Amino acid sequence: MSDVRFLVPLRRWANTLPPIWVDAGLAALVWVAQLWPFLGRDNPAGGPWHWWGYVVVTLATLPLVWRRRAPAVALVAALLAIACYDLVDGVAAQPVWYGALIALYTVAATCARWVRIVLFAVSSGGGLLLVGSSDTAIRGVVLFVTAYAVGRAAAASRAHAAALEERAAQLVRERRVAAERAAERERARIARDMHDILAHAVSLMVVQAEAGPVAVAADPARAVAAFDAISAAGRDAMGQLRRLLDVLKEEEGPRAPQPTIDGLPALAEQVRAAGIEVVHTADGEPRRLPPDAEVAAYRIVQEALTNIVRHAGATRAGLALTWRDDALTIDVTDDGRGRGPAFPSGGNGLIGIRERAAACGGDAEAGPLPGGAGFRVRVRLPLPGKAAA
Repeated sequence: MSDVRFLVPLRRWANTLPPIWVDAGLAALVWVAQLWPFLGRDNPAGGPWHWWGYVVVTLATLPLVWRRRAPAVALVAALLAIACYDLVDGVAAQPVWYGALIALYTVAATCARWVRIVLFAVSSGGGLLLVGSSDTAIRGVVLFVTAYAVGRAAAASRAHAAALEERAAQLVRERRVAAERAAERERARIARDMHDILAHAVSLMVVQAEAGPVAVAADPARAVAAFDAISAAGRDAMGQLRRLLDVLKEEEGPRAPQPTIDGLPALAEQVRAAGIEVVHTADGEPRRLPPDAEVAAYRIVQEALTNIVRHAGATRAGLALTWRDDALTIDVTDDGRGRGPAFPSGGNGLIGIRERAAACGGDAEAGPLPGGAGFRVRVRLPLPGKAAA
Protein backbone atom coordinates (compact mmCIF):
# COMPACT_ATOMS: atom_id res chain seq x y z
CA MET A 1 0.00 0.00 0.00
CA SER A 2 2.84 2.41 0.79
CA ASP A 3 4.35 1.72 -2.66
CA VAL A 4 1.06 2.60 -4.34
CA ARG A 5 0.75 5.80 -2.33
CA PHE A 6 4.26 6.71 -3.35
CA LEU A 7 3.37 6.30 -7.03
CA VAL A 8 0.44 8.74 -6.86
CA PRO A 9 2.50 11.93 -6.46
CA LEU A 10 5.04 10.52 -8.92
CA ARG A 11 2.32 10.09 -11.52
CA ARG A 12 1.00 13.58 -10.89
CA TRP A 13 4.49 14.97 -11.34
CA ALA A 14 4.92 13.01 -14.60
CA ASN A 15 1.63 14.42 -15.92
CA THR A 16 3.04 17.93 -15.56
CA LEU A 17 5.98 17.16 -17.88
CA PRO A 18 5.84 17.54 -21.68
CA PRO A 19 4.74 14.22 -23.25
CA ILE A 20 7.88 13.92 -25.37
CA TRP A 21 10.04 14.10 -22.22
CA VAL A 22 8.08 11.25 -20.67
CA ASP A 23 8.37 9.17 -23.84
CA ALA A 24 12.10 9.89 -24.08
CA GLY A 25 12.58 8.74 -20.48
CA LEU A 26 10.55 5.59 -21.18
CA ALA A 27 12.65 4.87 -24.27
CA ALA A 28 15.83 5.29 -22.22
CA LEU A 29 14.60 2.81 -19.59
CA VAL A 30 13.70 0.24 -22.27
CA TRP A 31 17.04 0.78 -23.98
CA VAL A 32 18.94 0.12 -20.73
CA ALA A 33 16.83 -2.98 -20.01
CA GLN A 34 17.47 -4.40 -23.50
CA LEU A 35 21.21 -3.66 -23.28
CA TRP A 36 21.56 -5.24 -19.85
CA PRO A 37 22.46 -8.72 -21.18
CA PHE A 38 25.28 -7.10 -23.18
CA LEU A 39 26.58 -5.33 -20.06
CA GLY A 40 25.94 -7.96 -17.40
CA ARG A 41 26.97 -11.17 -19.15
CA ASP A 42 30.06 -12.33 -21.05
CA ASN A 43 29.93 -13.61 -24.60
CA PRO A 44 30.03 -17.47 -24.40
CA ALA A 45 32.02 -17.50 -27.65
CA GLY A 46 34.60 -15.22 -26.09
CA GLY A 47 35.44 -11.67 -26.92
CA PRO A 48 33.09 -8.71 -26.96
CA TRP A 49 29.52 -8.81 -28.16
CA HIS A 50 28.89 -7.99 -31.80
CA TRP A 51 28.14 -4.33 -32.42
CA TRP A 52 25.08 -5.33 -34.42
CA GLY A 53 23.19 -6.15 -31.20
CA TYR A 54 23.73 -2.65 -29.84
CA VAL A 55 22.48 -1.09 -33.08
CA VAL A 56 19.34 -3.24 -33.27
CA VAL A 57 18.44 -2.63 -29.61
CA THR A 58 18.83 1.10 -30.16
CA LEU A 59 16.74 1.05 -33.34
CA ALA A 60 14.03 -1.02 -31.60
CA THR A 61 13.64 1.44 -28.72
CA LEU A 62 14.30 4.83 -30.31
CA PRO A 63 10.85 5.01 -32.06
CA LEU A 64 9.20 5.11 -28.61
CA VAL A 65 10.13 8.81 -28.42
CA TRP A 66 7.49 9.48 -31.13
CA ARG A 67 4.95 6.83 -30.08
CA ARG A 68 2.22 9.44 -29.32
CA ARG A 69 2.71 11.45 -32.49
CA ALA A 70 2.99 8.46 -34.87
CA PRO A 71 2.10 5.24 -33.01
CA ALA A 72 1.72 3.10 -36.15
CA VAL A 73 5.08 4.21 -37.54
CA ALA A 74 6.76 3.63 -34.18
CA LEU A 75 5.40 0.06 -34.01
CA VAL A 76 6.41 -0.80 -37.59
CA ALA A 77 9.93 0.59 -37.04
CA ALA A 78 10.32 -1.40 -33.82
CA LEU A 79 9.11 -4.62 -35.51
CA LEU A 80 11.50 -4.19 -38.43
CA ALA A 81 14.41 -3.69 -36.05
CA ILE A 82 13.43 -6.79 -34.04
CA ALA A 83 13.31 -8.86 -37.24
CA CYS A 84 16.97 -7.98 -37.94
CA TYR A 85 18.30 -8.91 -34.49
CA ASP A 86 19.29 -12.51 -35.27
CA LEU A 87 20.83 -11.82 -38.68
CA VAL A 88 24.33 -12.09 -37.19
CA ASP A 89 25.99 -14.22 -34.56
CA GLY A 90 27.63 -12.85 -31.46
CA VAL A 91 24.57 -11.10 -29.96
CA ALA A 92 23.03 -11.82 -26.57
CA ALA A 93 20.32 -14.49 -26.60
CA GLN A 94 17.27 -12.49 -25.58
CA PRO A 95 13.94 -11.35 -27.03
CA VAL A 96 14.02 -7.63 -27.84
CA TRP A 97 10.26 -7.13 -27.65
CA TYR A 98 9.95 -4.41 -25.01
CA GLY A 99 9.83 -1.46 -27.38
CA ALA A 100 7.40 -3.22 -29.72
CA LEU A 101 5.11 -4.17 -26.81
CA ILE A 102 4.91 -0.56 -25.64
CA ALA A 103 4.33 0.65 -29.20
CA LEU A 104 1.55 -1.94 -29.67
CA TYR A 105 -0.07 -0.77 -26.44
CA THR A 106 -0.05 2.79 -27.80
CA VAL A 107 -1.53 1.66 -31.14
CA ALA A 108 -4.32 -0.23 -29.36
CA ALA A 109 -5.11 2.77 -27.17
CA THR A 110 -5.05 5.54 -29.80
CA CYS A 111 -5.36 4.26 -33.38
CA ALA A 112 -8.45 3.61 -35.48
CA ARG A 113 -9.96 0.16 -35.42
CA TRP A 114 -8.72 -1.16 -38.75
CA VAL A 115 -5.20 0.21 -38.15
CA ARG A 116 -4.80 -1.44 -34.76
CA ILE A 117 -6.26 -4.77 -35.94
CA VAL A 118 -3.92 -4.97 -38.95
CA LEU A 119 -0.88 -4.04 -36.87
CA PHE A 120 -1.82 -6.49 -34.13
CA ALA A 121 -2.13 -9.27 -36.70
CA VAL A 122 1.24 -8.33 -38.22
CA SER A 123 2.92 -8.20 -34.81
CA SER A 124 1.59 -11.57 -33.65
CA GLY A 125 1.99 -13.35 -37.01
CA GLY A 126 5.48 -11.99 -37.62
CA GLY A 127 6.55 -13.09 -34.16
CA LEU A 128 5.35 -16.63 -34.79
CA LEU A 129 7.27 -16.79 -38.07
CA LEU A 130 10.55 -15.40 -36.79
CA VAL A 131 11.02 -17.04 -33.38
CA GLY A 132 13.14 -20.10 -33.10
CA SER A 133 11.18 -22.21 -30.59
CA SER A 134 7.55 -22.93 -29.71
CA ASP A 135 8.05 -21.78 -26.10
CA THR A 136 9.32 -18.42 -27.26
CA ALA A 137 6.47 -18.18 -29.78
CA ILE A 138 3.80 -18.84 -27.15
CA ARG A 139 5.40 -16.40 -24.74
CA GLY A 140 5.55 -13.75 -27.45
CA VAL A 141 1.91 -14.22 -28.47
CA VAL A 142 0.79 -13.96 -24.84
CA LEU A 143 2.80 -10.77 -24.34
CA PHE A 144 1.50 -9.12 -27.52
CA VAL A 145 -2.13 -10.08 -26.75
CA THR A 146 -1.70 -8.69 -23.24
CA ALA A 147 -0.23 -5.42 -24.53
CA TYR A 148 -3.11 -5.05 -27.00
CA ALA A 149 -5.74 -5.82 -24.34
CA VAL A 150 -4.23 -3.36 -21.87
CA GLY A 151 -4.19 -0.68 -24.56
CA ARG A 152 -7.87 -1.24 -25.35
CA ALA A 153 -8.73 -1.17 -21.64
CA ALA A 154 -6.88 2.13 -21.27
CA ALA A 155 -8.76 3.58 -24.27
CA ALA A 156 -12.10 2.47 -22.82
CA SER A 157 -11.19 3.95 -19.44
CA ARG A 158 -10.25 7.30 -21.00
CA ALA A 159 -13.44 7.33 -23.09
CA HIS A 160 -15.52 6.63 -19.99
CA ALA A 161 -13.73 9.37 -18.05
CA ALA A 162 -14.27 11.81 -20.93
CA ALA A 163 -17.97 10.91 -21.05
CA LEU A 164 -18.27 11.48 -17.30
CA GLU A 165 -16.52 14.84 -17.58
CA GLU A 166 -18.78 15.87 -20.45
CA ARG A 167 -21.84 14.79 -18.48
CA ALA A 168 -20.63 16.73 -15.45
CA ALA A 169 -20.03 19.81 -17.61
CA GLN A 170 -23.50 19.39 -19.14
CA LEU A 171 -25.05 19.20 -15.68
CA VAL A 172 -23.19 22.34 -14.65
CA ARG A 173 -24.46 24.14 -17.77
CA GLU A 174 -28.02 22.95 -17.16
CA ARG A 175 -27.82 23.98 -13.51
CA ARG A 176 -26.52 27.41 -14.53
CA VAL A 177 -29.30 27.87 -17.09
CA ALA A 178 -31.92 26.76 -14.55
CA ALA A 179 -30.53 29.19 -11.99
CA GLU A 180 -30.58 32.02 -14.53
CA ARG A 181 -34.17 31.25 -15.48
CA ALA A 182 -35.18 31.08 -11.84
CA ALA A 183 -33.49 34.43 -11.24
CA GLU A 184 -35.33 35.92 -14.22
CA ARG A 185 -38.65 34.64 -12.90
CA GLU A 186 -37.87 36.01 -9.47
CA ARG A 187 -36.92 39.41 -10.91
CA ALA A 188 -40.14 39.46 -12.92
CA ARG A 189 -42.15 38.59 -9.82
CA ILE A 190 -40.43 41.30 -7.80
CA ALA A 191 -41.04 43.81 -10.60
CA ARG A 192 -44.75 42.95 -10.65
CA ASP A 193 -45.00 43.19 -6.87
CA MET A 194 -43.21 46.55 -6.84
CA HIS A 195 -45.53 47.81 -9.57
CA ASP A 196 -48.58 46.72 -7.58
CA ILE A 197 -47.31 48.19 -4.32
CA LEU A 198 -46.27 51.53 -5.80
CA ALA A 199 -49.33 51.91 -8.01
CA HIS A 200 -51.71 51.18 -5.15
CA ALA A 201 -49.97 53.37 -2.60
CA VAL A 202 -49.34 56.31 -4.94
CA SER A 203 -52.93 56.23 -6.22
CA LEU A 204 -54.31 56.41 -2.69
CA MET A 205 -51.88 59.16 -1.77
CA VAL A 206 -52.75 61.22 -4.89
CA VAL A 207 -56.49 60.94 -4.24
CA GLN A 208 -56.12 61.94 -0.62
CA ALA A 209 -53.70 64.76 -1.46
CA GLU A 210 -56.15 66.18 -4.02
CA ALA A 211 -59.00 66.01 -1.52
CA GLY A 212 -56.97 67.46 1.34
CA PRO A 213 -56.84 71.14 0.30
CA VAL A 214 -60.58 71.15 -0.41
CA ALA A 215 -61.36 69.69 2.98
CA VAL A 216 -59.05 71.97 4.97
CA ALA A 217 -61.45 74.89 4.91
CA ALA A 218 -64.76 73.03 4.85
CA ASP A 219 -64.04 70.04 7.09
CA PRO A 220 -60.72 70.16 9.00
CA ALA A 221 -61.34 66.74 10.54
CA ARG A 222 -61.70 65.19 7.11
CA ALA A 223 -58.48 66.91 6.02
CA VAL A 224 -56.65 65.43 9.01
CA ALA A 225 -58.03 61.99 8.11
CA ALA A 226 -56.87 62.47 4.53
CA PHE A 227 -53.34 63.28 5.63
CA ASP A 228 -53.39 60.33 8.04
CA ALA A 229 -54.43 58.08 5.16
CA ILE A 230 -51.56 59.45 3.05
CA SER A 231 -48.99 58.69 5.73
CA ALA A 232 -50.47 55.25 6.39
CA ALA A 233 -50.37 54.35 2.70
CA GLY A 234 -46.79 55.58 2.45
CA ARG A 235 -45.66 53.63 5.49
CA ASP A 236 -47.35 50.46 4.23
CA ALA A 237 -45.74 50.87 0.79
CA MET A 238 -42.32 51.47 2.32
CA GLY A 239 -42.63 48.38 4.49
CA GLN A 240 -43.61 46.15 1.56
CA LEU A 241 -40.88 47.59 -0.66
CA ARG A 242 -38.30 47.09 2.05
CA ARG A 243 -39.27 43.42 2.36
CA LEU A 244 -39.04 43.00 -1.39
CA LEU A 245 -35.66 44.66 -1.64
CA ASP A 246 -34.33 42.50 1.18
CA VAL A 247 -34.78 39.52 -1.11
CA LEU A 248 -32.24 41.06 -3.51
CA LYS A 249 -29.54 41.31 -0.86
CA GLU A 250 -26.80 38.68 -0.85
CA GLU A 251 -26.82 38.08 2.88
CA GLU A 252 -29.50 35.97 4.47
CA GLY A 253 -31.85 37.69 6.84
CA PRO A 254 -35.36 37.43 8.26
CA ARG A 255 -38.09 37.39 5.65
CA ALA A 256 -41.56 38.76 6.32
CA PRO A 257 -44.43 36.63 5.03
CA GLN A 258 -45.98 37.45 1.67
CA PRO A 259 -49.48 38.98 1.68
CA THR A 260 -52.40 36.55 1.48
CA ILE A 261 -56.18 36.61 1.19
CA ASP A 262 -56.37 37.30 4.90
CA GLY A 263 -55.04 40.78 4.14
CA LEU A 264 -57.90 41.71 1.78
CA PRO A 265 -60.05 43.38 4.48
CA ALA A 266 -57.17 45.74 5.36
CA LEU A 267 -56.67 46.42 1.65
CA ALA A 268 -60.34 47.30 1.26
CA GLU A 269 -60.07 49.59 4.27
CA GLN A 270 -57.25 51.53 2.61
CA VAL A 271 -59.44 52.13 -0.43
CA ARG A 272 -62.31 53.25 1.81
CA ALA A 273 -59.95 55.84 3.24
CA ALA A 274 -59.59 57.22 -0.29
CA GLY A 275 -63.30 57.98 -0.37
CA ILE A 276 -64.54 54.91 -2.25
CA GLU A 277 -67.01 52.66 -0.47
CA VAL A 278 -65.86 49.04 -0.75
CA VAL A 279 -68.30 46.21 -0.02
CA HIS A 280 -66.44 43.00 0.79
CA THR A 281 -68.45 39.74 0.65
CA ALA A 282 -67.63 36.03 0.65
CA ASP A 283 -69.74 33.04 -0.34
CA GLY A 284 -68.96 29.41 0.33
CA GLU A 285 -66.53 27.65 2.61
CA PRO A 286 -63.11 29.35 2.63
CA ARG A 287 -60.19 27.08 1.83
CA ARG A 288 -56.45 27.42 2.01
CA LEU A 289 -54.90 28.20 -1.36
CA PRO A 290 -51.40 27.17 -2.44
CA PRO A 291 -48.84 29.81 -1.38
CA ASP A 292 -48.34 31.18 -4.89
CA ALA A 293 -52.11 31.46 -5.41
CA GLU A 294 -52.48 33.26 -2.04
CA VAL A 295 -50.02 35.95 -3.11
CA ALA A 296 -51.53 36.12 -6.60
CA ALA A 297 -55.06 36.60 -5.22
CA TYR A 298 -53.94 39.47 -3.00
CA ARG A 299 -51.96 41.17 -5.79
CA ILE A 300 -54.84 40.75 -8.26
CA VAL A 301 -57.32 42.42 -5.91
CA GLN A 302 -54.76 45.12 -5.12
CA GLU A 303 -54.26 45.89 -8.82
CA ALA A 304 -58.00 45.88 -9.53
CA LEU A 305 -58.74 48.28 -6.65
CA THR A 306 -55.82 50.47 -7.71
CA ASN A 307 -57.30 50.75 -11.21
CA ILE A 308 -60.62 51.79 -9.67
CA VAL A 309 -58.95 54.53 -7.62
CA ARG A 310 -56.85 55.81 -10.51
CA HIS A 311 -59.06 55.49 -13.56
CA ALA A 312 -62.68 54.59 -12.87
CA GLY A 313 -63.97 57.75 -11.22
CA ALA A 314 -66.11 55.46 -9.06
CA THR A 315 -67.73 56.05 -5.70
CA ARG A 316 -68.54 52.46 -4.91
CA ALA A 317 -66.69 49.17 -5.42
CA GLY A 318 -67.48 45.55 -4.70
CA LEU A 319 -65.12 42.75 -3.74
CA ALA A 320 -66.76 39.32 -3.83
CA LEU A 321 -65.05 35.99 -3.13
CA THR A 322 -66.93 32.87 -4.23
CA TRP A 323 -65.57 29.60 -2.87
CA ARG A 324 -66.43 26.39 -4.70
CA ASP A 325 -65.06 22.87 -4.54
CA ASP A 326 -62.77 23.32 -7.53
CA ALA A 327 -62.04 27.04 -7.73
CA LEU A 328 -62.09 30.45 -6.09
CA THR A 329 -63.73 33.20 -8.12
CA ILE A 330 -62.82 36.80 -7.38
CA ASP A 331 -65.09 39.60 -8.67
CA VAL A 332 -64.02 43.22 -8.34
CA THR A 333 -66.64 45.66 -9.64
CA ASP A 334 -67.18 49.42 -9.56
CA ASP A 335 -69.78 51.95 -10.64
CA GLY A 336 -67.37 54.17 -12.57
CA ARG A 337 -66.93 54.83 -16.26
CA GLY A 338 -64.84 51.68 -16.89
CA ARG A 339 -61.81 51.06 -19.05
CA GLY A 340 -63.10 49.72 -22.38
CA PRO A 341 -64.63 46.62 -23.93
CA ALA A 342 -61.64 44.33 -24.35
CA PHE A 343 -59.30 42.82 -21.76
CA PRO A 344 -55.95 43.38 -23.54
CA SER A 345 -56.64 47.10 -23.88
CA GLY A 346 -56.72 47.60 -20.16
CA GLY A 347 -53.07 48.53 -19.80
CA ASN A 348 -50.20 46.85 -17.97
CA GLY A 349 -52.22 46.44 -14.78
CA LEU A 350 -54.88 44.24 -16.35
CA ILE A 351 -52.25 42.33 -18.30
CA GLY A 352 -50.45 41.66 -15.02
CA ILE A 353 -53.72 40.35 -13.54
CA ARG A 354 -54.09 37.92 -16.42
CA GLU A 355 -50.47 36.76 -16.11
CA ARG A 356 -50.75 36.18 -12.36
CA ALA A 357 -53.91 34.15 -12.82
CA ALA A 358 -52.39 32.09 -15.65
CA ALA A 359 -49.27 31.39 -13.57
CA CYS A 360 -51.51 29.70 -10.98
CA GLY A 361 -53.41 27.70 -13.59
CA GLY A 362 -56.42 30.04 -13.60
CA ASP A 363 -57.87 32.62 -15.95
CA ALA A 364 -59.03 36.23 -15.86
CA GLU A 365 -61.42 38.42 -17.79
CA ALA A 366 -62.31 42.10 -17.56
CA GLY A 367 -64.81 44.39 -19.19
CA PRO A 368 -67.67 46.79 -18.64
CA LEU A 369 -70.76 45.70 -16.76
CA PRO A 370 -74.02 45.23 -18.67
CA GLY A 371 -75.39 48.65 -19.60
CA GLY A 372 -71.95 50.25 -19.36
CA ALA A 373 -72.49 51.40 -15.77
CA GLY A 374 -69.24 50.23 -14.24
CA PHE A 375 -66.44 47.77 -14.80
CA ARG A 376 -65.74 44.24 -13.61
CA VAL A 377 -62.62 42.12 -13.21
CA ARG A 378 -63.31 38.41 -12.71
CA VAL A 379 -60.53 35.94 -11.87
CA ARG A 380 -60.82 32.21 -11.38
CA LEU A 381 -58.12 30.38 -9.41
CA PRO A 382 -58.22 26.55 -9.18
CA LEU A 383 -58.30 24.93 -5.75
CA PRO A 384 -56.71 21.65 -4.66
CA GLY A 385 -59.06 18.81 -3.81
CA LYS A 386 -60.51 18.68 -0.34
CA ALA A 387 -58.55 15.56 0.49
CA ALA A 388 -55.30 17.34 -0.46
CA ALA A 389 -56.31 20.42 1.51
